[in-house]
Amino acid sequence: MQAPETHHNKYWKPSSLTLWAIFIGLTVLALVAFFAGYLPLQQRRSVIAAEAKDQAQALPRVETIVVARSDRKSGLTLPGNIQPVTEAPLLARADGYVKQRLVDIGDHVRAGQPLAEIEGPEIADQINQAKAVAVQAQAGIDQAQANYQQGKTDMELAKLTAERTGKLAAKGAVSRQDDDQAQAQYQSKLAALQSLEKAIAVQRANLGAAQASVARLEKMQGYQVVRAPFDGVITLRNIDAGALVTTGATLLFRIAQVNTLRTYVNVPQNYASSVRQGQEALLTVSNLPGRQFRGTVARTSGALDPSSRTLLVEVHLPNSGNELLPGMYADVELTSVRAEPPLLVPSEALIVRAEGTQVAVVREDHTIHLQKIVPGRDYGDRLEVVRGLDEGAVVVANPGDLSEGAKVDPVPAAAPTKAN
Repeated sequence: MQAPETHHNKYWKPSSLTLWAIFIGLTVLALVAFFAGYLPLQQRRSVIAAEAKDQAQALPRVETIVVARSDRKSGLTLPGNIQPVTEAPLLARADGYVKQRLVDIGDHVRAGQPLAEIEGPEIADQINQAKAVAVQAQAGIDQAQANYQQGKTDMELAKLTAERTGKLAAKGAVSRQDDDQAQAQYQSKLAALQSLEKAIAVQRANLGAAQASVARLEKMQGYQVVRAPFDGVITLRNIDAGALVTTGATLLFRIAQVNTLRTYVNVPQNYASSVRQGQEALLTVSNLPGRQFRGTVARTSGALDPSSRTLLVEVHLPNSGNELLPGMYADVELTSVRAEPPLLVPSEALIVRAEGTQVAVVREDHTIHLQKIVPGRDYGDRLEVVRGLDEGAVVVANPGDLSEGAKVDPVPAAAPTKAN
């Protein structure tokens, strides 16, 4: 018996069950891909949004400092010019030519030391003439004294004659006319004697004048040797040998006393009351870095200059080593102790607006109050507050654009690191 033939299709066709299985597999894969990619992405977006919301709602964090007072010991640094404590120009006191110059600039001299010699032959002639006049005056005195002696003798004779005639006239031995003539003669001789006394006084006065003239000329002759008036150093020499000099017009030398120097500083009105005589001062000069020179306040002007409102202060400092030179520029630091030191705030804490200078004060409820202040001395990185703040107040170190009443998260500012 022949088996029936089995007929197959050219292409295989999956059954419906297979198709469903494939569909379910693809769906599962899609779901797995969705949960593996989309959900983490969505979760990440939610986290970012939440962080942004928290950040938007968070308070701004600001660094704060506590207002404190400055040191009781205050140092005020001012510019000054160093000058010699004593300085004098030496002018010619005699006419003539410079015979020789004995010193030059930079030479240290002692008081009375000859500096130059001036040759003036006219003075010697004037001295000889004045001496001759003095001799004539002395001769006049001698002659006047001789005349006085003669007049005294005549006066005594006239007096004796007048006495005798008076006695005889009383007895009637001589006439009254003769007695009157004798008395008149005596009075005349007495007046002549007084005149001779005055003549002697005049001649003595002439002699005194002649001697004074000689002394003056001899003193002028002494000025031909120019001498140092005090110990010091020659800072200027203006002559050479052979130069013509004129009394009171020709500058010969300039001498300065440099073992003690002085400098003048102008102290502002705010600090004038803290400067006292005897107060210590420290000087520094740029050409001697790291060196400090101690001086003291010698005196003050006692009044402010109305044009600059400053007090002129003179500071003296020893210079035995001659390290400092007159004319140097110096920084002078005046140190004083203040009874009530002012408050200090950083310069960055200031808010300068049209309303005035302000600082941002943090209240206890962490809100901002813009407090107006009156600034004082500026130290560069710090500023004194004269009025407007209390000690212990908390202010924002760098307020930026904070507004009144703003809520902040205050944190103490880090202490500045000191450079080595």
